[in-house]
Amino acid sequence: MSLEKLKSVPDLAGISAHFAANGKKLVFTNGCFDLLHPGHIRYLQQARTLGDALLVAVNGDASVRALKGPTRPVNTEQDRAEVLAALACVDYVTIFHTERITEIARVIRPRIYAKGGDYTVESLDPGERGALEEVGAEIRILPLVPGKSTTGIIEKWRR
Repeated sequence: MSLEKLKSVPDLAGISAHFAANGKKLVFTNGCFDLLHPGHIRYLQQARTLGDALLVAVNGDASVRALKGPTRPVNTEQDRAEVLAALACVDYVTIFHTERITEIARVIRPRIYAKGGDYTVESLDPGERGALEEVGAEIRILPLVPGKSTTGIIEKWRR
């Protein structure tokens, strides 16, 4: 894996503080990113345009199972992180092992938080939204790419 892109949360806190001190914007997003598809790519590319660097927090395997069910993830957390790190639009990757990014947001203090259009600001987890608001992060909801989803790919394969 591109090890220089894989960072710990404490490392990312320092990176974020450096960005803020220099008037730069760290964009933060998170997700499972189990089977990477064009919807993910377009979303990540668009998120990257919102600031000076893009950090992607990837759900660890146990949290994916908790969120998506016992047959997921298809790919391991290390494999998913490696694929994301290979993308030019992704500057940093971290793996997190909780279902929510609440504590990571408090530590990293991103300037912008991006989430896909299957959410609204109001439908974000209240703890996550509160933590993001607490650190002054701007929340941006980006449009979905119709017909592109990991669940859809898995359902098509099963048929």
